[in-house]
Amino acid sequence: MNTPSYEDVLKAAERIDGHAVKTPLLHSPDIDAIAGAEIHFKAECLQHVGAFKYRGARNRLAAMSDTERERGVVAFSSGNHAQGVARAAKELGIDAIIVMPSDAPAVKVAGVRRDGATIVSYDRLNESREAIAAQIAEEDGRTIVPSYDDPYIIAGQGTVGLEIARSDLDFDALVTCMGGGGLCAGISLAMGQESPETHIFGSEPTHYNDHQMSLRSGSRQRIRDDAPPTLCDAIMTPTPGQMTWPINAELLTDVFDVSDENCLYAMKLARTHLDVTLEPGGAAAMAAVVTGRLPDHYQRVAVILSGGNVDPDVLERALRT
Repeated sequence: MNTPSYEDVLKAAERIDGHAVKTPLLHSPDIDAIAGAEIHFKAECLQHVGAFKYRGARNRLAAMSDTERERGVVAFSSGNHAQGVARAAKELGIDAIIVMPSDAPAVKVAGVRRDGATIVSYDRLNESREAIAAQIAEEDGRTIVPSYDDPYIIAGQGTVGLEIARSDLDFDALVTCMGGGGLCAGISLAMGQESPETHIFGSEPTHYNDHQMSLRSGSRQRIRDDAPPTLCDAIMTPTPGQMTWPINAELLTDVFDVSDENCLYAMKLARTHLDVTLEPGGAAAMAAVVTGRLPDHYQRVAVILSGGNVDPDVLERALRT
């Protein structure tokens, strides 16, 4: 399986049916007033492990052969993909090793350990998680489960788009967070067939705006090496994925960039008006909409709330804004 297609998203929907949560679309008139449009929020923060990442992980692991399952898997992630792989592996009886940065949020580390995966820590600044995972895979014969540049992962995330397209609402626009671009690519494949009139937008941290730079220049760009840290740990990718970029380059309308403060503001609104808890990266799409980035002519908009695994001190900071 190479570049995923709409048909692969349909197969993923069948594969994860009965396992992934069909998350609700939430609505708040108060947020509509702030945004100046009718906004419906796809609450993937209510998905298993608190993030959409479970969908892709479950689809990838469920598609493995018996021999591959016996050898186990290795993944690398700052948290949400790690938790998705750990949970899917536990459900399917597969041994999992997760390579996580030493500064990963404690709530995400705890979630991985709860599901029985083994954690290998690394220094984000001085070590390569890809190299560590590759060495483990070579030594043990494990299958590497990438967080976004994998056709099964992309197709699994695309089931979010299928559910939105098959709701009883028609949308002018859809806004999603962007890290490596797997969620956006999968959603775009689904919406492109089932709701082609819906314009797709991305949102990413201000200093990690690799998709924004790439889309506007016409080729994959990389953020500078000295980019400052961000609270949006889940979407701190340096460059668009090799597999996700061609899909997003063709189907994206535009990409917004949002600050940590924008995301904290969105987290507070989500808690106050939607009664859901978001992490900063999971609030990036909402942040773009409630701070007026979307052009005024989009009047009914779907927004992905992609994750809710936040450390208590960061949540407290958001609620104080």
